[in-house]
Amino acid sequence: MEPTKKIHLCSLIPYRQGIALLLVAGLCSCSSFTTKNLKVGNFSIGSNVTLIQEIKPETDQGNIVYVQGKVEKQVPLIKQWAYQINDSTGKIWVITNQSNLKEGEQVVIKGKVNYKSIPLADQEFGEVYIEES
Repeated sequence: MEPTKKIHLCSLIPYRQGIALLLVAGLCSCSSFTTKNLKVGNFSIGSNVTLIQEIKPETDQGNIVYVQGKVEKQVPLIKQWAYQINDSTGKIWVITNQSNLKEGEQVVIKGKVNYKSIPLADQEFGEVYIEES
């Protein structure tokens, strides 16, 4: 019978990579670590994200913003979709060509702030929305 050979994980990882792995693990375990600078694709999650409650039609109309939140509702439109996004500070409708977003899914959307005025019986029922760009 051949003796069993023990292999340690540390012997499989070259010295420099091992140190880098330990540093990354330590960084991730720090309580002050945030996802503010976490990069995904061409943008950073958390950086440049605007809270929905901070979007104002008077000052933000036409501005490009990023919103991050959970898809709560979806409505099919002609050649487009409307999704209601909730980021815990508020809700906003997003108009997009994407048809694959699911309710409950976390998303980050980049788009232009718009306002649609709906005057009815001397009252304003308009709403701010985002058109994905």
